[in-house]
Amino acid sequence: MKVLKIISFVFFSAGLMFSQVETMSNFQTPKIKYYEDFLNFAEDNHTRMDVFVQVPFKGIQFVRTAKGLQGGYSVTVSVYDENKKNLIIEKMWNEKIKIASFDEATNKDNFNISHRSFKLKPGTYFIKTVLMDKDSKQEYPAENLFKVEDLSHKPSISDILLIRDRTVVNGKSKIVPNVSRNISGEKHGIDIYFEVYTDSSGRKSVEYVITGKKDKVIYSKTETDRFKAGKNQLNYTIKDSTLTMGTYRLTVSIKDDEGNIVASSTKEFYSHLMGLPFTITDIDKAISQLRYIANPDELDYIEEGKNEKEKTKRFINFWKKKDPSPGNEENEAFEEYYRRVSYANKSFSNYTEGWRSDRGMVFIILGAPNNVERHPFDYDAKPYEVWQYYDLNQNFVFVDETGFGDYRLVTPLYGDFFRYRY
Repeated sequence: MKVLKIISFVFFSAGLMFSQVETMSNFQTPKIKYYEDFLNFAEDNHTRMDVFVQVPFKGIQFVRTAKGLQGGYSVTVSVYDENKKNLIIEKMWNEKIKIASFDEATNKDNFNISHRSFKLKPGTYFIKTVLMDKDSKQEYPAENLFKVEDLSHKPSISDILLIRDRTVVNGKSKIVPNVSRNISGEKHGIDIYFEVYTDSSGRKSVEYVITGKKDKVIYSKTETDRFKAGKNQLNYTIKDSTLTMGTYRLTVSIKDDEGNIVASSTKEFYSHLMGLPFTITDIDKAISQLRYIANPDELDYIEEGKNEKEKTKRFINFWKKKDPSPGNEENEAFEEYYRRVSYANKSFSNYTEGWRSDRGMVFIILGAPNNVERHPFDYDAKPYEVWQYYDLNQNFVFVDETGFGDYRLVTPLYGDFFRYRY
């Protein structure tokens, strides 16, 4: 804007000086690159925080060498105090992967797990992890708050480690941890490892409880084990639990002779069906989120399934028809749709879930805008945003009528604009 008069600059700049412009890169929704798990164990009168990082081969960029294919990445784990002000400790390491063919690189069951330990005082810590692909130099950060428990009192229980597999290396038994915490592929039950620390020997009761939605008890069983003074390593397999898709909590408790809980540990995990995006943990909610791509008849048909299994089958078949490349394992349209739903929930939630909001609707249907102008403090206007889509030659204006972040679309989507694009 050219300034022709001083007075016009004074009036117009009152709004423009506070506007904020964002580009499309601010709205990128990258695929899940890796999984992390953090666990408390006791060691030498301290608490040891074990960090596991699992990276799928599909997330690594491999390059051809004379001996096959090679990829690699670095991991940096930085531990700060809870307020993120002071760096307590930091560790960085490199991982190198060598494989024979691209089939190994694209196999969804192939991954690499690395592990590091940190001795920390009890308290809450802010943990930042950065994974960097060695070839592309692309960085993937993750942030977590983690509570380091005081395991000095007795009895006490470590965190629970979910086990994916057990192998033998050089004659020694090795545990392969289930870092993703998805147990849907565990055909022989849920295998776990944990430690119990006691100051006396004797028999104690150990209770295993799994709860699901609304804290409904799905599984409960009590075993009696003999413990020695000191550290006790326990393995247990939950064999007879039937879990549908969803989020669950496993609680392991030690009880005294009177049945009182004297120590406990809880682990959250997921039961997730193969072929579904990892962001989907509730099939009923995932079906309701189809409203921006399914017509009313399609939505009714899926919702009218007589049980969760049938609903899930109809849901998957709906997306198979939308698959732009049925010849490979990926369904790009499916993955992208729910990646946008996840981003909308994280970015636009207010009085309602982000995917239900006007901004969430536009984002899910049309994807990330090329440019966004934010006007939170204009002199004579309510807060508003302008989303610009260059390829559509279209702008969408959202106004916060209440002043509480409830942005509403001024001009509704209609016609061809109300069509999912990926």
